[in-house]
Amino acid sequence: MRILGIDPGYGITGFGLIEADRNQFSLLRCGAITTPAGMDFSARLEIIYEDMRELLKVAKPDAVAIEELFFGQNVTTGIGVAQSRGVILLAIRQAGLEVTSYKPMQVKQAVVGYGNATKHQVQDMTKRLLHLQAMPKPDDAADAIAIALCHARSSTSLIAKAMRN
Repeated sequence: MRILGIDPGYGITGFGLIEADRNQFSLLRCGAITTPAGMDFSARLEIIYEDMRELLKVAKPDAVAIEELFFGQNVTTGIGVAQSRGVILLAIRQAGLEVTSYKPMQVKQAVVGYGNATKHQVQDMTKRLLHLQAMPKPDDAADAIAIALCHARSSTSLIAKAMRN
């Protein structure tokens, strides 16, 4: 199964495409969609939307997983990320794909086995699961890969299978 993980943002949207076959995982490609900081916000959203549509055509994922938003102290930034996430979800929907959202704690739990794991622990385990020499950059791409791994591990669990049947 080809799984595209997405870490939404309006400055940098990370993506990671993995191949998951039972409990074996391999990284196919990763990177980031970026927009210039000084650009009109609606133009930034258009870039994200168009680039996401192109990525979906090229990547041809079987499943898409995206990080659910967590509003911390900076609500203004959260609103911008929410708008970016909205155009990403629209592109996925228009591509005819299902999307699953995961909270950061769910990603940590699925990848590391501990919901309060540190970013370093998630990256280390991601590197191990994919047999990588180093974690891909930028960090947003690494986070997106972890989201894809979370979906691979969650969607193949016995509980997930039972809920679908």
